[in-house]
Amino acid sequence: MDLGLKKKKAFLTGSSRGLGYATARVLAEEGCQVVINGRNQERLQRSAAALEKKTGQRISYVQGDAADPRQTTQLIREAADILGGLDLLVTNTGGPPAGKFEDIREETWQDAINLAFMSHVRLIQAALPYLRDSKHASVVTITSYSVKQPIPNLILSNSIRSATIGLTKSLALELGPDQIRFNSLLPGWTKTERVLELMSFRADQKGTSVEEEIKQLMEDCPLGRMAAPYEIGRAAAFLLSPAASYLTGVMLNIDGGMYKGTM
Repeated sequence: MDLGLKKKKAFLTGSSRGLGYATARVLAEEGCQVVINGRNQERLQRSAAALEKKTGQRISYVQGDAADPRQTTQLIREAADILGGLDLLVTNTGGPPAGKFEDIREETWQDAINLAFMSHVRLIQAALPYLRDSKHASVVTITSYSVKQPIPNLILSNSIRSATIGLTKSLALELGPDQIRFNSLLPGWTKTERVLELMSFRADQKGTSVEEEIKQLMEDCPLGRMAAPYEIGRAAAFLLSPAASYLTGVMLNIDGGMYKGTM
């Protein structure tokens, strides 16, 4: 299937590694003009070079912290200047720290809200003028399947990412008349650096090993394995693409069957 992504202009935050990087790779392979983002300049340079080698496409980048309210507008402006506009936006950030409810201070809650919710709000606000000028405007927010099925020891992520789902659905309704589509990707356990960090946290708490924690976790997965980041990237690219032109307000689980509900 031709996704219709050739020459579309895409900006992805949190894309120097992990799910953002994997999505950037798929978009570039499909012929998109891609700008990636991250906080670390050296990692960004390495990631852009690696993507160019893998895809044969020129990859640009803008360095900065998408969760910093002082930088959001500038990041969007720089990306749009490089691309000459903006068709596709992927809002992706790192996740809040693990922990149980009674161990988390209010300051940590506020930091998590800024990281996992307000970053999406600010990025979309800043991008709207450019998206309104596009004939193929599409936004994907990346959250987690935990918004439907809470994950133990991730009280911050379970709670705050749900607000991003509410935002995404509301914007699909509010801005549908402007022909801007909003969808959200709800990944399950995927082999990323963050997930390995969470497995390490669990192992430390329980006195086990990372390998044992992954094996135990996957016993509850019908497919019996974690996802590869590239598998998540392909789903994100589809939601962004004109091939999904009648999909908006969708919360797409891509979790190997981990979520047990029917809705």
